[in-house]
Amino acid sequence: MNVGRSKCLEMEGEMKNLTKVYVSVLISLSYCYFISSKLPKGMFRFLSLSPVLYQFSMLPLQLTTVLPTGVTALFITWLTNSKLLLFTFDMGPLPPNSNSLLHFLSFACLPITQTLKTKSNSKLTFHPIFLPIKALLFLLFLIPIKHKLHPALVLTSYCTIVYLLVDILMGLCNILVNATFGVELQLPSDDPYLSTSLRDFWGRRWNLIVTFTLRHTVYNPVRSLLTNTVLGPQWASVIGVMVTFLVSGLMHELIFYYVTRVSPTWEVTCFFLLHGVCVVAEFGAMKWLGHKCRLHWAVTGPITVGFVIATAAWLFFPPLMRTGTGERSIKEFNNVVECVMGIFY
Repeated sequence: MNVGRSKCLEMEGEMKNLTKVYVSVLISLSYCYFISSKLPKGMFRFLSLSPVLYQFSMLPLQLTTVLPTGVTALFITWLTNSKLLLFTFDMGPLPPNSNSLLHFLSFACLPITQTLKTKSNSKLTFHPIFLPIKALLFLLFLIPIKHKLHPALVLTSYCTIVYLLVDILMGLCNILVNATFGVELQLPSDDPYLSTSLRDFWGRRWNLIVTFTLRHTVYNPVRSLLTNTVLGPQWASVIGVMVTFLVSGLMHELIFYYVTRVSPTWEVTCFFLLHGVCVVAEFGAMKWLGHKCRLHWAVTGPITVGFVIATAAWLFFPPLMRTGTGERSIKEFNNVVECVMGIFY
């Protein structure tokens, strides 16, 4: 009984910390809406936003549990800060002249992107009917980790859990914003297990909100900066891809640090740099061989997904597994369930 009470007190303390964190987020974003948006774009607006950018980078350190820390690091430290950087130059999803504070807050702190109504992306709108199915699959894939089965099965479960967790969290945000504003929002992911190439996986299927953010904050500026130099547009695109994967790797290292509080080993950065090199090589091979020499999707699909899983098992997940983060997150999940059950029984 005392142990159960102690667990509930820990969860209660973390909920208080989480409340403080997100109240500070709302206050800071309200400042951005009422003050920073009135300043001219460029350096003056950036200077007004810099205290907020710093504060959002420190917020995950106020939390101790795995999921709230990781979600805050992804949603606020990475995505919201990126949106505010774009907002500095009147770019991205945050309009400087928005007439609704609620609209500004929603698109600033939630991982959402509005879908443009075109035929090419009509299939990328979110359908909430699949969310309960993904939630059930998420619970089922916790079993191999919870019971410490074969390592290969556990690693496969980690890959599936990451995919489902991202889709569930971002899908819930989509449902909330769609119900509030009635706007069509882009899918969190587009069936990444059906990818037929690494370019297809990273560019068009996996974690589309992060892909959108990286494209507009890293790839496009780097490519534009280098296109008119002696490098030319082709090498500008190659460097843009590599810098994008490098930034993604560094941001994941930062998120892992927030969650584990252990100094980075740079394996995650190597994972993304490896995939950056492979994406560039893949694109070059496709361009050299042409359409006629390309393999059938039934061959390239399993090779692509298998390569992602194998390299993730080699470089992406070991920093989390060595620190016991997976087991800790399961324990925290069980503690929450026990506390909730204790309220009703």
